[in-house]
Amino acid sequence: MRHRVHGRKLGRPTPHRIALLRNLCTSLFEHERVTTTVQKAKAMRPVAEKLITLGKAGSLHARRQAAGFLLKAAVLQKLFDSIAVRFADRSGGYTRIIKLGHREGDGADLAVIELLGSELSIKKAEKAAAKAEAEKAKAAKKTKPEKSKE
Repeated sequence: MRHRVHGRKLGRPTPHRIALLRNLCTSLFEHERVTTTVQKAKAMRPVAEKLITLGKAGSLHARRQAAGFLLKAAVLQKLFDSIAVRFADRSGGYTRIIKLGHREGDGADLAVIELLGSELSIKKAEKAAAKAEAEKAKAAKKTKPEKSKE
């Protein structure tokens, strides 16, 4: 019986599981959306929400606690400067898990875990990338010398 037993082991030893959660949380805050299995997303959600709560506290102690967990300094900066500000008026529920179906190779249930409000920033980033690609193609077309028949 699993009475009063919290957390998921995910079939990994403790250090491996902690490293997995650190990597997933760092990627989530960096890209604001991560595709993973449903069980990993459910295990990651409380950890990510606690980190956002630390970001909302904004104190030096909270920053050092989050820095001890996240793997990149740039992601830590983003968490405290933009993500925590976005959720300043929310008291929880910062993430959303959307189930995608089954993975082709092993049949695992896949899900996307994302920060609320990230769909707008992701669409902006996609539009900016498309615009940059179009400008790059246009510049390459201009610099391409035309062959003259002589």
